[in-house]
Amino acid sequence: MNDLESLISQVRRCTLCAEHLPLGPRPVFQLHETARILIASQAPGRRVHETGLPFNDPSGDRLREWLNMTRTIFYDPRRIAILPMGLCFPGTGKSGDLPPRPECAPAWRSALLSHLKNIRLTLLVGQYAQAYYFTRQGRKPVATLTENVRSWQKFWPDIVPLPHPSPRNNLWLRRNPWFEEEIIPALQERVAMILNQTTDS
Repeated sequence: MNDLESLISQVRRCTLCAEHLPLGPRPVFQLHETARILIASQAPGRRVHETGLPFNDPSGDRLREWLNMTRTIFYDPRRIAILPMGLCFPGTGKSGDLPPRPECAPAWRSALLSHLKNIRLTLLVGQYAQAYYFTRQGRKPVATLTENVRSWQKFWPDIVPLPHPSPRNNLWLRRNPWFEEEIIPALQERVAMILNQTTDS
């Protein structure tokens, strides 16, 4: 067992937030040292908690459409790393799932990411991933998620801020047609290029 495998095994046994998790701890993520695309997401939903498979829900269906990516490629950890801000389902509030538990990312994120030396593209999915990343990378985020996403060319080609692909964001997508008209084609081209390089290397 190498260092990353040992760390992953340790993370999967984590009970740091157990008393706050309505369904108990079940860290859901995928990592491999060869991954070139990192999806920095929010936290698993209830369905993902039940299946143990990240983005195994309507949000994942839409995200894979945005990336023009098959499930086979998406769930290949040698190509795609998926690391949420919170690794366990945090529970449900009045208007959707609760925010990621604040203990999780400080406990595990840096250690896990230190093993990912080949990342060529980081997708910041949702406000929590964007706030965490910008704060710790010394970048100054703009005021709202919409403005972060609209400013995508500032971070291109290594980082792409995205709205959360949840069906709850259907209204946002209707109000912001520029996202799917301008960003998605460029993102799909970038993803395809990176995956082709991975295949050829």
